[in-house]
Amino acid sequence: MQITSELQFTSEQRLDGDVLEREFTLGEIRGIVWTPASAPAPLILLGHPGALRRMYPRVVARALHSAADGFATVSIELPQPVGEEKTRAEQARADLMKALESGGPVDEEIIERLINRQMLDRAVTHWRGAMDAALALPEIAGPVGLSGGAIALGIRLVTAEPRIVAARLFAGTYVPRAMFAEAGQVNIPLQVMLQWDDEGNDRQSSLELFDAFGSKEKALHANMGGHTGIPASEAEEGSRFFARHLK
Repeated sequence: MQITSELQFTSEQRLDGDVLEREFTLGEIRGIVWTPASAPAPLILLGHPGALRRMYPRVVARALHSAADGFATVSIELPQPVGEEKTRAEQARADLMKALESGGPVDEEIIERLINRQMLDRAVTHWRGAMDAALALPEIAGPVGLSGGAIALGIRLVTAEPRIVAARLFAGTYVPRAMFAEAGQVNIPLQVMLQWDDEGNDRQSSLELFDAFGSKEKALHANMGGHTGIPASEAEEGSRFFARHLK
């Protein structure tokens, strides 16, 4: 499925450092694009784990940091499950929490239900549509990098989209074992961030996933702390990484 609707800007404002923020719609897709004063600029896709409006304070901080480094950024609302899909997703999350609270291993069957492949494919379609629209703007020239978001979606997006030439992913969510082979198809420069004491993820599985990535240039940034404890220094690491590969 392709996104064929026309990009419509619904609002715009100037932020610190003369960064232009514009909200847009593209068919059923809603998102925000940020462009620095310097143009044309390479593009970074800003992934996130939830609804864009709820995540806005964190996402806009990342966008402003990227703009200071000369990058344009875009982020979108991800498609959400409805009806039976929503019911199944809620039950999978409840089963995951029960397994974590019991201290036992998380069954692969739970992870398979938690990561809905059809939802991943829909999200990839939305991201590719947003990329098409952003790269058509005169102030954005590419190449494209990916930063953050659910790592399973990152794997699927990077393997589907050749315009993404570098990625920084966060090993903070579960990935079905069946997707490890897909990770082997990732061959672009890659950094993976891992919180060593992440209470909602399996460290050993994350290490095995990192090993499965096919990239010749890949680095694992393992930091002490829980899921939300990523140190501020990682922002500077990201700046250097994308400067090497997008400029």
